[in-house]
Amino acid sequence: MNDPESAGQPAQARRPRPGLGRGLSALMGDAPRNQPSEDGAPQSGIRMLPVSALAPHPGQPRRTFDDQAISELANSIASRGLIQPIVVRPHGKDYQIVAGERRWRAAQRARLHDVPVIVRELSDAETLEIALVENIQRQDLNAIEEADAYRKLIDEFSHTQDALARLVGKSRSHIANLLRLLDLPVSVQKMVIDGDIQMGHARALINAPDPEALAEQVRDKGLTVRDTERLARGTRPGSGGGGSRPGTPASGAENADIIALEQQLSDVLGLNVKIAHGEAGGQLTIQYSTLDQLDMVCQRLSGERI
Repeated sequence: MNDPESAGQPAQARRPRPGLGRGLSALMGDAPRNQPSEDGAPQSGIRMLPVSALAPHPGQPRRTFDDQAISELANSIASRGLIQPIVVRPHGKDYQIVAGERRWRAAQRARLHDVPVIVRELSDAETLEIALVENIQRQDLNAIEEADAYRKLIDEFSHTQDALARLVGKSRSHIANLLRLLDLPVSVQKMVIDGDIQMGHARALINAPDPEALAEQVRDKGLTVRDTERLARGTRPGSGGGGSRPGTPASGAENADIIALEQQLSDVLGLNVKIAHGEAGGQLTIQYSTLDQLDMVCQRLSGERI
């Protein structure tokens, strides 16, 4: 990846990016098998390592793990083995997990002694980048975790929003909208993490006078994103601000609802979404720029997890 942040570094100090933005398949494709070092010991590639030799990365973007999902994965691993290797990097005498902590946790629960790994020499920035890309492609991060990872890459490693958008295959507006969530009170961010409200709800509350009180209303009443937007504007949810009537041309209020829906879908997918609505129906257009983005959309539409 052509990283603009590295433009000021000496050419001899730069190292090729390890397939960032293309997921673990690119990492596995780039990794040789058991390359020997001068003393004959394998230094990188795919190999088996003891589960106890691996440790989680403290900067892992994902902070919450669904216990039931890990148990289900552990049962699958116990019967079929761990099919996809864990990506690690050397760390002291042992190894630090770059991507695959969920699989490592499940392997422990399945009582595996050894697991397949891909060993890579990675910097701290590359480690966080790969962990972020992998979790996003697996849809494993909530909006706050994803925003925290973006903020860390910006603050600690001088990435720009444009560079992050290229890195994860999302739109720049998606990155910007997520980062704005970190301006919300911690209690509202926790509601997003716990799944009490969604990203669209939280985004509507960013400029509200009392986002904490409004977020509690949204959670307790089960309000929609558009109801939340009206609530944040001081309009009573469900009142004249945007009910659409099927079979009629789009009014100004309905247009506002369609724009809000476009933004909500764009936030979920991280891609530009357009809706053309008319009396006889309409069209939903999702714009993508890479095959990875198309693959992600297809998987989400089919309900398949990567």
